[in-house]
Amino acid sequence: MSIRTTRDLSCDAGERSCRSDWRPLVPVHPITAYAREIESVNMSQFVFESDINNLLKLDAPITNGPLARWQRKAKENNSVSGSMSTSANTSGLSPMKTTNRSLNASKVVTPCKTPGKTKTPKSSKSSRVQGTPSKAGGDRYIPVRNAAQMEVAHFLISKENEQENESPTKKEQQKTWSLNLNGYDVQQAKVLRMSGKPLAAPEGYQNNLKVLYSQSMTPSSTKKTTRYIPSMPERILDAPEIRNDYYLNLIDWSSLNYLAVGLGNNVYLWHAETGQILLLVQLEGQEDYVASVSWIKEGNYLAVGTRNGEVQVWDVERQKRLRNMVSHTVRVGALSWSSYILSSGSRTGHIHHHDVRVAEHHVSTLTGHTQEVCGLKWSPDGRYLASGGNDNILNIWPSVPGNDAECSPLHTFTQHQGAVKAVAWCPWQASILASGGGTSDRFIRLWNANTGSCLNSVDTRSQVCSIVWSTEYKELVSGHGFSQNQLVIWKYPNLSKVAELKGHQARVLDLALSPDGTTVCSVAADETIRIWKCFAVDPTKKKKLTNQSSVLHHGIR
Repeated sequence: MSIRTTRDLSCDAGERSCRSDWRPLVPVHPITAYAREIESVNMSQFVFESDINNLLKLDAPITNGPLARWQRKAKENNSVSGSMSTSANTSGLSPMKTTNRSLNASKVVTPCKTPGKTKTPKSSKSSRVQGTPSKAGGDRYIPVRNAAQMEVAHFLISKENEQENESPTKKEQQKTWSLNLNGYDVQQAKVLRMSGKPLAAPEGYQNNLKVLYSQSMTPSSTKKTTRYIPSMPERILDAPEIRNDYYLNLIDWSSLNYLAVGLGNNVYLWHAETGQILLLVQLEGQEDYVASVSWIKEGNYLAVGTRNGEVQVWDVERQKRLRNMVSHTVRVGALSWSSYILSSGSRTGHIHHHDVRVAEHHVSTLTGHTQEVCGLKWSPDGRYLASGGNDNILNIWPSVPGNDAECSPLHTFTQHQGAVKAVAWCPWQASILASGGGTSDRFIRLWNANTGSCLNSVDTRSQVCSIVWSTEYKELVSGHGFSQNQLVIWKYPNLSKVAELKGHQARVLDLALSPDGTTVCSVAADETIRIWKCFAVDPTKKKKLTNQSSVLHHGIR
């Protein structure tokens, strides 16, 4: 074993440091020296890793900084609940739970409004700190700032310090400008007003998009009806080749319980009791078709209007045509009887009165419409004639005295914004008239023919195609088109909805009431006829129908 000196070690390393104080070293076993070198290397590596961990450790307590948000929230909740020792235990609420904070460090509070000033809470009341909003992101009070009208708000704030030296005339002028431009008076507006009051539409203005984007259910009544009204039709009949034309009147129910229906160029009769079907009229022209049908009050004569302008009168018992009256040049879409006077409305807007007892049948002409007459009804007492046209006008005419060729309407109503086809007189109050407007109007209005006033109106939110009154109840039923295709029963006079009958797949074209007043018949563009038992008669008040012979049985030539 050799003994080495410090000089030898230094010289072996390149003689970088040779010292003069040489002394002998203790002999070292080679294995021991190697183990010491390994331990020194391990210790150096451990110290290096420890230093790196201390640098990367972020969960150590920060004694000089403000409290974290979760600590402030916890401190606020504890102070509200009355805790007196919140600040001492704040560090124990740390989610990581790595170290305990001292009492002095936990008493640091969030900065107040004045920089550099802090207060140490002495009680639960003084330790309350205003919390941040529970939901971050977005303004809770003004969701859309584009509609806040900041310019108006700035004007209202800035004008408070100005002196008012304006004349009354200038103030009125500014008010008028403000109403026209903004829709409200700026002088009376509020700061940060979201929006002004919308401008009222001009009188008579109709929005074409109203029909497409405002369809909904008809307004219902809060009062429930006490009687039972079936929601399903009692019977469904086929009506092939019926014309889907809003301006035609293709069904009518006679007092002898015959239902007349115009299908194409034919007129069929259906007996409600026996179910017998009879082909009464068959027009000869290929392009000709039935445009209107109407029964006389006694029920044995049927008037038929055609596309070619003819008005035919048929005897049902003998199944024979009695008269063919020609006075119109275009189709006759509306007919109505008043004793021996038959009134017809044509596409030209003219209404002709025919006396069916004489050879010269055309006795009078009414010219109160500029477009097609699609609604025509005589009042029950024969005093008034109501006519509705495609020109959105509803006229009330007096009865024709003798052969007076010139006549003007008693009343002309222009409130409807659509074609007026649905017209019907009240059976128990002869001066009350109900009218309904088309797609652009959709209103049902009640009129007093004596005074010319509108008694009530309701927005049905659907095209009104026909109206009939009940003879047993103070109610009326209306048939509708786009978009619900339903029947609605209304209470008179407040026009509250009693019931709604659905089933048709297309718009309802016309309605008819049975002679006993219990059943309503509806024909629609889906080529079906539906029988609705919606006015059931009280058995104690049931009346028997009596067959009456027509006073004109021997008078029509």
